[in-house]
Amino acid sequence: MLAADQRVAVLVDCDNVSPDILEYSLRMAAQFGRVVMRRGYGNQGTLSGDWRKALVDLAFTPCLQFQYASGKNTSDLALALDAQEALFDARADTFCLVTSDSDFAYLCRKLRERGAVVCIVGEPKTPAALRNASDQFFEWARPTASVDAQKPAGFDAGPRVPSKADAATPPSAAARPKAASKQRPQFVLDAVILLASETADGKVHAGGLGTYLKRADPAFSPKAFGYAGLLEMVRAYDRLLVTQEPGGHWTVSVKASKVPPSSRKGAIGA
Repeated sequence: MLAADQRVAVLVDCDNVSPDILEYSLRMAAQFGRVVMRRGYGNQGTLSGDWRKALVDLAFTPCLQFQYASGKNTSDLALALDAQEALFDARADTFCLVTSDSDFAYLCRKLRERGAVVCIVGEPKTPAALRNASDQFFEWARPTASVDAQKPAGFDAGPRVPSKADAATPPSAAARPKAASKQRPQFVLDAVILLASETADGKVHAGGLGTYLKRADPAFSPKAFGYAGLLEMVRAYDRLLVTQEPGGHWTVSVKASKVPPSSRKGAIGA
């Protein structure tokens, strides 16, 4: 996808989802364009502790909403009004709503009626009414406790399902240790899988891959993982194939899995 001219607003319903979803949301939003708005909405109880740290670390603007009466949620209304205002003011044309609350289904429909692109990042509990109201739904699963052997010490494994909706989440640059040796973090492989799935030939331009990784994490650098450049880093992955195309540019794709001859249908001796 990687539409450079698209302006993306990431609006988070902090009362409804876990702060652990935040980095994953930015990675999903980055494929649509440049993230120009980052806002998290919640009440005084929500926007504290873990949420406060997550919003500060990832440069989100916290939008504190007081509850004027018991049981009344003003955060949802504030998020909806800000989304409409951003669309009418032409500050954003793509919206990434981070929530599992079906109350936002009508907002999604109204934004799309006005020509905006809407994606939802939500947890498995997200109802069908909200999923189907968006252009694209990304389901986030809570990270497991296991740590991938390819990641440097202290690296958050994140969810590891090699699909568009479940691409793994890398850690923030602030928490990333300096690599003493060459590392192969899972999120680079997941980024190729995510972007290549949107192309007809299953390939992503190396430049486009680098742009996406920088959008998702502005401090991303191959040197932090022991490589001189992105091409050298990508070549270190057994599952990735780097090709120089006739025009001289480089592309990256996922190698086709090899099927053992004995398992092929109609093979001799089967």
